[in-house]
Amino acid sequence: MKFALHFGNNTFSDPEGARRLVRLAEAAGFDSVFAVEHVVFPDNYTSVYPYAPGGRLPGGPSAKLPDPLIWLTWVAAATTRLRFMTAVMILPQRNPLVLAKEVATLDYLSGGRIELGIGVGWLKEEFEALGIPFERRGKRADEYVAAMRALWASDGASFAGEFVKFDKVSCNPKPVAKSVPIVVGGHSEAAARRAGRLGDGFFPSIGAQVDTMPLLDVVRRSAEQAGRDPAMVELILGCPGALPNSGSDPRAAVEERIARGAGRLALPVTAFLPDLETTLASFGEEIIRPYANA
Repeated sequence: MKFALHFGNNTFSDPEGARRLVRLAEAAGFDSVFAVEHVVFPDNYTSVYPYAPGGRLPGGPSAKLPDPLIWLTWVAAATTRLRFMTAVMILPQRNPLVLAKEVATLDYLSGGRIELGIGVGWLKEEFEALGIPFERRGKRADEYVAAMRALWASDGASFAGEFVKFDKVSCNPKPVAKSVPIVVGGHSEAAARRAGRLGDGFFPSIGAQVDTMPLLDVVRRSAEQAGRDPAMVELILGCPGALPNSGSDPRAAVEERIARGAGRLALPVTAFLPDLETTLASFGEEIIRPYANA
């Protein structure tokens, strides 16, 4: 079982705080740290944020939310083992060729420690501000994944789709493993089907206002229908019972998630505040290391 810390870049947006977080996480034995994304925050939006009871983005328009890739570049340079993931990047809002270059460069410079968590987005007003169609964003995302993987796999790559077309182009440096793991995030059946069909992982995002556990079977069925081994799709789940001061038995909570097929647990870093040093170290000693040594 692996453990990750979520909401790294919006919780620790300042340079020294970010480095402190990841160094403590690495010392405690965490596998990875996740960074979230929004390019702009519309002042007047009616779209419903699906990961909080009130349907509104936390923090407000003045909250600092560093670009995830730039933030991950900063913290990757301060660590040696820790992995990093966007959780999630709103893929239809990005140019796939530019993004493939950025992600591959970051993976190359970090020694292969990058994962690309993707989503299709929910904030229609943000798409409108960026001048990108909100409609058919799922189809656009599917094409972008295929196009990026083609660019990462070999030089002289070609791709012909509805939204992306290029012929015999090369994009270097390549990722260390010739690709970057792509983890599909979301709380819908469409996201689960996408993860099973083309993802290296599935992350039913923390805070979803629906029960996401039935989606795990959707992932497995979708993988089988695509001729893939469902076991190759890593399940990344939240685990409220494992959090400090949860009032639950953390080991029992972790075991329950293992029984559901989880390979990694994503925990909000805010649950370890305010005494980050003590709580991360204790969690590493009491929870992470026993599973690492099992």
